[in-house]
Amino acid sequence: MSMPFYVSPEQITKDKADFARKGIARGRSVVVLTYDDGILLVAENPSRALHKISEIYDRIGFAAVGKYNEFENLRQAGVRFADMRGYSYDRSDVTARSLANAYAQTLGTVFTEAPKPYEVEIVVAEVGQTAADDQLYRLTFDGSVADEHGYVAMGGSAETISGALSSDWRADLSLADAVNLAVNELSKAGSAQSGAERRLTASELEVAVLDRNRPRRRFKRIIGDQLTALISP
Repeated sequence: MSMPFYVSPEQITKDKADFARKGIARGRSVVVLTYDDGILLVAENPSRALHKISEIYDRIGFAAVGKYNEFENLRQAGVRFADMRGYSYDRSDVTARSLANAYAQTLGTVFTEAPKPYEVEIVVAEVGQTAADDQLYRLTFDGSVADEHGYVAMGGSAETISGALSSDWRADLSLADAVNLAVNELSKAGSAQSGAERRLTASELEVAVLDRNRPRRRFKRIIGDQLTALISP
């Protein structure tokens, strides 16, 4: 009689975590940071069709790195959750905190019960009436939630970018300054990975804002000439 194959729960958990981290590290980075009039979301993404940054609801944005099909499923589920909650109760009852809790449950369940974890990392951002009310929630592949303040970096160069933002970010940044800060750090991280100096252009970026001065729907994409003007030296 052969002995049954056994792997300890600790080893399974470690293997799943290592697998997910490696998948996320292969992705291009995303930066989310607050500025004087709202929240800025910047991703290195040359695709015009496959978005890493999206609107979830009136005041809430979504940014992700990792496998596109997996975080797109999460985005769609978030939109349905927000629509149902807003329809059943009130639009003001849809918050980034409730979405982050729902995502955490989903990611945690997949990580513990499915053979393969989601290779994703996401940020749920909500712009408030004032800068003090802005919210950033970072969720990792295992369902862990972190309440971030000021800025978040995700992807393969997250630690390097976060270290640079810790010294250069300020709460009173203008939109142009915030965009250039994010683009500079993404460019440096990309240069370090490729071994060649480069500066990301508008065609290689996906940029959006949650602008607290816009009526009701605060999400707006920054594209074309407007983006080119913002990142010009």
